[in-house]
Amino acid sequence: MGLELYLDLLSQPCRAIYIFAKKNGIPFELRIVDLIKGQHLSDAFAQVNPLKKVPALKDGDFTLSESVAILLYLTHKYKAPDHWYPQDLQARARVDEYLAWQHTTLRRSCLRALWHKMMFPVFLGEPMSPQTLAATLAELDVNLQLLEDKFLQNKAFLAGPHISLADLVAITELMHPVGAGCQVFEGRPKLAAWRNRVEAAVGEDLFREAHEIILKAKDFPPADPTTKQKLMPWILAMIQ
Repeated sequence: MGLELYLDLLSQPCRAIYIFAKKNGIPFELRIVDLIKGQHLSDAFAQVNPLKKVPALKDGDFTLSESVAILLYLTHKYKAPDHWYPQDLQARARVDEYLAWQHTTLRRSCLRALWHKMMFPVFLGEPMSPQTLAATLAELDVNLQLLEDKFLQNKAFLAGPHISLADLVAITELMHPVGAGCQVFEGRPKLAAWRNRVEAAVGEDLFREAHEIILKAKDFPPADPTTKQKLMPWILAMIQ
């Protein structure tokens, strides 16, 4: 059995891995793990990833979890072009710096924006207080400003003149609040221009394909009571 990627494109790190693999012509078998149906919580999936999270990778007898680890594994195994994860020490350090920062900052605020603004009221039927939503969107705004001022600055891409893993991870995060109806790029021309460059670098068709599910998330049917009960502990832990 060749390379298998266990993904749900509702998930932002899954989208990053999907785009990277497709863009670099990496052959893989796509194994869909439907988060909304709770398939990641099943005993069957736990055999692949005991953490019960996507993404996950299986390469023969070797399994791997955690999106950054998977991206780096694919980069090294398939000898991806240097710009994704540069050999130059300082350029690579810039990619590493962003990947280390984003886990508890931009990822958290983008995830919370999606769930607080749309998924709780629409999918779960749980109203969100205006105060909670306002605080979530304010936190998102702070992290967007940090992304722009600290990481993007006046460069074409986050780590320099060429697209890298940092840009791919960042853009897939930002499409979460976009899917919830947040005007992430409005009033931020520098960030909007960067988004256009990233989309052009990966290809508009691939970018659109990877984000089709998140951009249609508002049309998800409401969760039935059994699914809601099954997912709620996972959701609450995820967005803390």
